[in-house]
Amino acid sequence: MEKPQDSSIRYIKGIGPKRAEQFGAYGIRTIEDLLYYFPRRYQDRTHIVAIFRLEEGSSQTVKARVVSSRARQSFRRRGFSIVETIVQDGTGSLHCVWFNQRYLKDYFKPGQELILFGKVERYAGRLQMGNPEFELLESGEDEVVSAGRFIPMYTIPPGMTQRYFRGLMKQALDAYAGRMAEIMPYDIRTRNNLLNLARSLVSIHFPEDLDRQQEAYRRLSFEEFLLFQLPLVLRKARKQEKPGIAHRVEGSLLETFLSGLSFHLTASQRQVLQEIKQDMAAQHPMQRLLQGDVGSGKTVVATAACVVAIQGGYQAAFMVPTEILARQHYDKIIRQFASLRQRGKPVRVEVLTSSVSAKEKQAVSDAIEAGTVHLVIGTHALLDETLRFKRLGLVVIDEQHKFGVGQRALLPQKGPSPDVLIMTATPIPRTLAITLYGDMDSSVINELPPGRSPVTTMHFSRDFKFQAYEMAKQQIAQGNQVYIVYPVIEESYALDIDGAKKMYEEFREGEFRGFRLGLIHGKLSQKEQEQIMKGFTSGEIDLLVSTTILEVGIDVPDATCMIIEHAERFGLSQLHQLRGRVGRGTRQSMCLLISDTTTPESQARVKAMVEHSSGFEIAQEDLKIRGPGEFFGRRQHGLTELRIGNPLTQMHLLKRAREEAIRLVNADPGLQQRQHLLLKERLVQRFPEYERLMLVG
Repeated sequence: MEKPQDSSIRYIKGIGPKRAEQFGAYGIRTIEDLLYYFPRRYQDRTHIVAIFRLEEGSSQTVKARVVSSRARQSFRRRGFSIVETIVQDGTGSLHCVWFNQRYLKDYFKPGQELILFGKVERYAGRLQMGNPEFELLESGEDEVVSAGRFIPMYTIPPGMTQRYFRGLMKQALDAYAGRMAEIMPYDIRTRNNLLNLARSLVSIHFPEDLDRQQEAYRRLSFEEFLLFQLPLVLRKARKQEKPGIAHRVEGSLLETFLSGLSFHLTASQRQVLQEIKQDMAAQHPMQRLLQGDVGSGKTVVATAACVVAIQGGYQAAFMVPTEILARQHYDKIIRQFASLRQRGKPVRVEVLTSSVSAKEKQAVSDAIEAGTVHLVIGTHALLDETLRFKRLGLVVIDEQHKFGVGQRALLPQKGPSPDVLIMTATPIPRTLAITLYGDMDSSVINELPPGRSPVTTMHFSRDFKFQAYEMAKQQIAQGNQVYIVYPVIEESYALDIDGAKKMYEEFREGEFRGFRLGLIHGKLSQKEQEQIMKGFTSGEIDLLVSTTILEVGIDVPDATCMIIEHAERFGLSQLHQLRGRVGRGTRQSMCLLISDTTTPESQARVKAMVEHSSGFEIAQEDLKIRGPGEFFGRRQHGLTELRIGNPLTQMHLLKRAREEAIRLVNADPGLQQRQHLLLKERLVQRFPEYERLMLVG
């Protein structure tokens, strides 16, 4: 008999090809997928309330029979339909109304028994539920699925009912829960007082009570955290076994570079550089994550690390997500290397991006392979399989979340176990960093350079956007520069949002007439983008209208004001990244958010931006708003989104899972022992990209 993980969802009675296709769109293709499709919440139906005992103002559950039902049109609003149903339970009557759901008129027939859940209110002197959730109870139906307990509520495909979905889940649990392979070793379950898998699956979907649901939640979260941690712990163990490059971290080249800078490193930068040097001097490859808020000075620390590699005769590769950022890093590093040239210690730096001509690209590639290029700064072009290094000793990856886990693994493979420094300006709370980036050591730059002030952030509704424009004009009048950022290039009628191109033309002829305006977006050629950014950097452009192409790394000290239009269309981390483009100098700067926030999530994002300036605080708020499943997504970590575990509320459990992962890897690094084979099988099934990296042999 096939295992649940291999059994198609169509093995369940009532699921044909069309339904199977609907389930597939929700990631449910096998029986196991269904059993691991957890409720989004529960409805408390343990207390069925008699109608005569209903209390106004609270949400309650009743079980009653339909007396009458009718559909009618609203007299006040044209095209607005109302379905009215009267139900009774022997103790009283209750009116239920559903708005603009005309299809319900055929659902309710006299004598039909149903469960209703909703807020009870008094309207026109009678008790009423508005838009209650309901389930029709069929004669002889098993109420285990629908009433008298905590009832699971799922995110379901269109056209399905909660009752239908719960029936499928009950059927699958009855037939398959006991056949699910128990992947958690007995000793781990015993040490951590965890339920077995079969009981956990039954209790997460149909809990007898809240205590049993919490036990199941704890067990399934622990399993998820353990699967999350094992690849990280395994990778770290493998890397520590590999021989690396013991770099010569002290030398005149580094001293000359640091003394030639036009500023002094902050105490935090010096501390992080020391941590990097200790890693680079060690015998095994460095794997370090460098976190720091926007504008904290990560790039100069990374450049110093490149100098360490270069002074020992090695090459360094610096990969960034955009061509604009690659050019900007190149220009800045060339200026910082001026002191090396002046003292007769020239370092050759080159740029490699997709827009570089084939002839120039070949010349640079040949020089890299010959070893005459010491530092190459580039985009994904560095991953070209034809590019070869003579002696690659350090890889720096900037804004690591912009690259997939597979891409991040490719560049270090171009050298004999080079050191790797990964940087991010999208920090996470420090308490989570060690656990979530478990295969890396972590450093944090936690202070801004001297003279920098937090950016003042304000919110304007669209009716008052002209106040923001006036503030921008005042900034330009004082000799400063302004960004205005839009979420799209072209206006969108479907989304009712303006586009950068249209507004650029309107601003030139209207609100900002007489000012020097520029427009930049991703559809321009690289040469056009560079020309516009050069004009803005040199002060020839007062106001730059842009899309999110500015999100990462742009550094113009005279830019003191950013207006973000349709701010509700941006994620919180993205808003903070954009805000980081101003406040790069010593002048007080501002970020003006223009938005008519319509959802609780967008309101929370705008509120967080106004109240918090620290990237770590922003990350904490982002976690609260989006939840860990989206925050720690596949793109950032190479792991499937967390389905049930929550690092914010289950930090202790996450740490325990990490401790067990470390204990397991120390005892059985290849997961070869019999009691670990099922866990290894699940690990490879869940994260196939890690089999090649870690679970070989």
